[in-house]
Amino acid sequence: MAVVIRDLAKIYTQGPVEVQALRGLNMTVEKGEMVSIIGPSGSGKTTLLNIIGGLDKATAGYVKVFETEVSSMSLSELVQFRRRTVGHIFQTMNLIPTLTAAENIELPMLALGVHRSERLRRVRELIGVIGLRDRIKHRPDELSGGEQQRVALASALANDPPLILADEPTGELDTVNARVVVDYLTKVNKRMGKTIIMVTHDPAVARVANRILRIQDGLIKADVEPLGVGVTGPSDYGEMLRSRIAEIDAQLVQLNEDLKREAITGDEYVERQTRLKQTRSVLWEELQRLGIVH
Repeated sequence: MAVVIRDLAKIYTQGPVEVQALRGLNMTVEKGEMVSIIGPSGSGKTTLLNIIGGLDKATAGYVKVFETEVSSMSLSELVQFRRRTVGHIFQTMNLIPTLTAAENIELPMLALGVHRSERLRRVRELIGVIGLRDRIKHRPDELSGGEQQRVALASALANDPPLILADEPTGELDTVNARVVVDYLTKVNKRMGKTIIMVTHDPAVARVANRILRIQDGLIKADVEPLGVGVTGPSDYGEMLRSRIAEIDAQLVQLNEDLKREAITGDEYVERQTRLKQTRSVLWEELQRLGIVH
């Protein structure tokens, strides 16, 4: 197994209030598997990913990643674990704006003390993997959103980690760029043998994985294979889709209210509304494709 989790709990304290993000969660991921994690906002998806990746510590429970028991590691041990074992991809890319694409990819290797000649060789190799040889000297603001996320993917692969954790990797991208990034993630999984755990709100993105885990209220509530969704679990999948559509509808209503009370600018309103409506359209098309709605 690449990941084994038992009775995982995480409690955040906000003043006198305690928020239980994870409530005894259990899951396993096999080596070389690609798994999508879906669920409503606040269900614990990102918290789970951060604990697996050593960015956060669990309150209780057991977490093992490959041969490492992450739940018992010290903070200094977690730093080395993150550098060697895990590649992180975030929705916001997390690229250094003053560095070129090549320099952003090289940065994780610098932190690990890799020799310069090996760093340069690895950068050339990864730039080829993501198909951006002609953009190697461009800074993030000179790249499209999709190109930036592909650089972020190459950066996550820089130290050749066996596990890639992707938190909403297509969340800031349009449909075309999202498809390109997902294609590269799939390529990395199948051709390079990387284990990938990906959090996403987009059912079309989730379905490229070997399995889809639905998390709700800090627990895994469903574990289905995408190809079997139409036969074995349409109600669970359909409920997730409908829930996300209802959530977006509520966000659109709130967005209108924010504009009316001038809490956001007109440009911010248009940008957010467009992104939400695009996501809603994808979700609705997926419901229609499954034959759940007509």
